[in-house]
Amino acid sequence: MVKKPIKQSKDPVSDYGENVVRTDFIPVDETDLAGAVDVPVRERISEKIESKGKIKKSFAKNSFKKKANKPEKSFYKNSWVEKFKIPGNKKLIPTGPVLIITEKPQACEKIASALADNGKLSKNLSSGVYYYELRYKSEEIIVACAVGHLFTLAQIVPGGGWPVYDIKWAPNFLVKKHDFSKRYYDVLAKLCKRASKIIIATDYDVEGEVIGMNIVRYLCNQEDAERMKFSTLTANEIKDSYENKSHTLNWGQGIAGETRHYLDWIYGINLSRAMMDSVKSVGRFRVMSIGRVQGPALNLIVKKEREIQAFKSQKYWQVFLDVTDGKNTIEVAYIKDIVKESDTEKFKVLDGKKGTAVIEKSRQNISPPAPFDLTTLQTEAYKFFRITPSQTLQLAQSLYLAGLISYPRTSSQKLPKEIGYTSIVKRVAEKFHCEKLIKRVAPIEGKKTDPAHPAIYPTGEFQALEEDERRIFELIAKRFLSCFCEDAVIDDKKINVLVENLKFYAKGMSIAERGWMDVYPTTLQEKELPDMGEKIIVKKVSIEEKFTQPPKRYSPASLVSELEKRNLGTKATRASITETLYDRKYIKERSIEATSLGISLISTLEVNCPFIIDEKLTREIEQKLDNLQKAKNPNEKENQILKETKELMNKISETLKKNKEKIGADLVNATDRLFEEEKKQNELNECPVCKKGKLTIKYSKRFNRYFVACNAYPECKTTFNVPPNSLIKPADKTCEHCSFPMLISIRKAKRPWIFCFNPECPSRKQGKENSSS
Repeated sequence: MVKKPIKQSKDPVSDYGENVVRTDFIPVDETDLAGAVDVPVRERISEKIESKGKIKKSFAKNSFKKKANKPEKSFYKNSWVEKFKIPGNKKLIPTGPVLIITEKPQACEKIASALADNGKLSKNLSSGVYYYELRYKSEEIIVACAVGHLFTLAQIVPGGGWPVYDIKWAPNFLVKKHDFSKRYYDVLAKLCKRASKIIIATDYDVEGEVIGMNIVRYLCNQEDAERMKFSTLTANEIKDSYENKSHTLNWGQGIAGETRHYLDWIYGINLSRAMMDSVKSVGRFRVMSIGRVQGPALNLIVKKEREIQAFKSQKYWQVFLDVTDGKNTIEVAYIKDIVKESDTEKFKVLDGKKGTAVIEKSRQNISPPAPFDLTTLQTEAYKFFRITPSQTLQLAQSLYLAGLISYPRTSSQKLPKEIGYTSIVKRVAEKFHCEKLIKRVAPIEGKKTDPAHPAIYPTGEFQALEEDERRIFELIAKRFLSCFCEDAVIDDKKINVLVENLKFYAKGMSIAERGWMDVYPTTLQEKELPDMGEKIIVKKVSIEEKFTQPPKRYSPASLVSELEKRNLGTKATRASITETLYDRKYIKERSIEATSLGISLISTLEVNCPFIIDEKLTREIEQKLDNLQKAKNPNEKENQILKETKELMNKISETLKKNKEKIGADLVNATDRLFEEEKKQNELNECPVCKKGKLTIKYSKRFNRYFVACNAYPECKTTFNVPPNSLIKPADKTCEHCSFPMLISIRKAKRPWIFCFNPECPSRKQGKENSSS
């Protein structure tokens, strides 16, 4: 069947009240209803497999079908090793230009513009990739870019077995069909053959070193290269970095990063294949993953989930008195909670009783918060704006590449004088009109350090930004400025009340001097308390019954912070680990809950593979990698770590293979429970047409999109459209205008959007009227 073309409305405003082109009104017909899936396809990846390995009945995307039908060797006609030849010349051309290689195109343009004498440079296009030719102090230079990693670890001999250890670095395009990095690879391969010197200018961190190291070894065919190191993409720092470049790569950092990749592959690929093979052994298929950091991170969440499930709420009572001195009345609380109801009797007779009040006053200084490291930025962005850690990192990276802030992947809370913060403070303070609040000559700093980069700070350059970029930029800029402001001064007041030898209290706080709080946002709330006379009388007694609450769940930000505290993962990977757990359906909701599948996976690993969820293993690995960076012979150290890892992986594999069917059955049962849970969650409200069925979120395989339909089909064919190109879920709230259940639209790299799908809703009609006027 030929797909019907998607019709765009002439009205540029969507029916949902947002300024987007209307591409959502695709007609839902009998074919869609007949082939609709109850639970969104992206949420159900489990399928039944016949004995020959073919899918019997599929509810998954075509991409999953391909993965199930074709083993991994479908990516290879022959081994990629036979096709790979290092393109660069062993000997560089003495008379050729200097070749500077950056990590990303934006950095390439910034570096070229900064170095070009009098701003004169030639922008050249080759295979759809731009590179720049220029002169710096009469030296001929070419600046070209990679696009992140151009190489990936791949099996030397293709296949889907496990455990596998024979892996090497391969160009992405040889192991991933249609990989977009091939164009960048080809351009660098051409340019390096002309070069007299290779200079690596990738991000100066572990991943940046690995990217540069692989380009030098496997593309340029060199044993070493010179290295530029910078924390911002400002012209002055780039020139200084070029003038003071080191004559060698940071091999300790690079080999440590390479070892991390090897370990992640050995643990991650082998254990993920083991889990998927176990599921397949009982006639099912599901994409699963687990790794040396994913495992402990999920284990933390599951432990919290078990605590919450095992939690039994207990009654307790709190006692409050309204007391007056004749002029002012305040509420005071008993100094502790009461766990026996019988103990509340003695408070009931206090009404009208006399007592005494004693006031305690104190003053404290609150220093400005330390400048941002990445984790603190992520937690603050989530606290103030509900921007997730992964989104915050993306936004910060975008600001860095625009030259507006320093390198964001840092653990440092230090602002060294070498960054020239005096002039930056002046420019940024003028921008935010707070010059008079800058009082410190040197900034407040935190304890955390990073050998490669300072804390995150603004560069003093500005440009127009989109809303979320602006929010993150202003948060960074104001945090930076606050480090140069005076302390805030807080007046604390406590009133201690004694009635019939029973102690009560009230606390208040007022801000005497705001200091840095006039620059950086704070959640501190003032609570005024009047001065009370010494003699008081009780006007009212209140006894409130309450219940103890279960442990608080992690949020995406608090989980990232917890992983850092436990030294699990790296500053650059913690947010993506959390996102992977969501993608695999191991966790759900922003107040993070472990799903039945996530709990079952941890239960399985606790019995069969406790090493991989043990924080101790991951911490030991991180310590070894840190030591490797400082080792005199990093290659020898790398080989030793890999040997130990393979020995442990062999032991784990033996256990997993012995218990394959049991593991598979447990995981399949958990998958089925998860499916039923999600199916129930996607039921909305009673169908307004037939009054028999329920409106349910459905999925059209024909148009690869969601819609809402009555589950009484074929008797009832009621349908509703929802926005396209997004994941649709119930929002667990009703529309205040029409009482329809509201839905939430989730799109990659976009803020979630809650909307009403009822076309007759007054809010929708009002939105249309506003847009037309």
